[in-house]
Amino acid sequence: MIIGASDFQNPLILKAKEKGYETHVFAWQDGSVGEHTADYFYPVSITEKEKILEICRSIGPSGVVSIGSDLAVVTVNYVAERLGLVCNGPENTRLATNKYEMRKAFARNGDPSPAYRLVSWRDGHVAFTEGGEWADFLVKDSEKDFINTHGQIAGLAFPVIVKPVDRSGSRGITLLSGPEGLEQAVEAACAQSFLHQAVIEEFVEGEEFSVEFISYEKQHYFLALTRKFTTGAPHFIETGHIQPAAVPDLVAEQVKQVVSHALDTLCVAYGASHGEVKVSPEGKVTIIEIGARMGGDCIGSDLVPLSTGYDFVGMTVDIACGKPLKLVQEAHHREARIRFVFSPEDLEEQEAIRKAGVEQVWRISPMEPFDGHGVTDSSNRYGYMITTRD
Repeated sequence: MIIGASDFQNPLILKAKEKGYETHVFAWQDGSVGEHTADYFYPVSITEKEKILEICRSIGPSGVVSIGSDLAVVTVNYVAERLGLVCNGPENTRLATNKYEMRKAFARNGDPSPAYRLVSWRDGHVAFTEGGEWADFLVKDSEKDFINTHGQIAGLAFPVIVKPVDRSGSRGITLLSGPEGLEQAVEAACAQSFLHQAVIEEFVEGEEFSVEFISYEKQHYFLALTRKFTTGAPHFIETGHIQPAAVPDLVAEQVKQVVSHALDTLCVAYGASHGEVKVSPEGKVTIIEIGARMGGDCIGSDLVPLSTGYDFVGMTVDIACGKPLKLVQEAHHREARIRFVFSPEDLEEQEAIRKAGVEQVWRISPMEPFDGHGVTDSSNRYGYMITTRD
């Protein structure tokens, strides 16, 4: 049973079929590629976990799995647990799909992460929790600190990042260098959130990386370190990724240790994980967030096997279906990268890269027409190109 049918989920569908499994795919029907590559497609939203469970009970699947979606993780763990299949369980769901709960868990367990506040948009005002109650936020510009109506310092200095507690793909994210725009940023983030809540976090300086692990019986195995490129402030939409990230060995080892410890904090026992970290110029590692699922943007499905030789998707399928982990490294390229299309100029750059011949084209996605809407988050980029280099 595969939760999700988008282009990023399609490698999972194809890999499961390659391994001899019959694929039953659930997603909102919108013409996605998985509707056609699946053996059986069900036009059921991935949030309708009770309905999906009911269908699964009648079929008796070997495993339930998804890649690249925090929203799908909720349904995967819910359905798999009730069917007695391999999964990470409800505590992992609580911690790994809610950024506020994740931050609290990191703080309790000594995992390095930004200072934060849970906020909401209530009656036209920004509100935050204090002692379980919601209080209005005011901003004291001269001290650049958030303070509540009782004059108590909330402890967050600008710049800050505002983001929904329960979304991924750069949806609803805004960087604020000062109090101006706070209300609009919180309102926008809460509008994207299923819980209508957001977190305000201190902004951490440094280079941004993602970290891919595979876990089996609470043991975590590092696969790849990825360098991330974004549009920068204010929304930080990913423009591309490259593997392996060129960092000193000491930094790479520190990243591995920090993320592995945090996976224990989040109760990750099985399957893929995708951590996002920042490394300061001094080498300090800070966890931005960790998903108990494979990274989107073709990082896990394409870049990892191309640059490391590990069949990340195949291992994820095997673990979900109750098979032991087999870490087998096949032949691979020296480097793999993905570039996303934001404008016609990006298409021209793609063509120039192809003609230069230094990089070999692995795959070019279908391109959406340039309709002038602009790219507002990762879900509405126009397309991408994956290349390798030896």
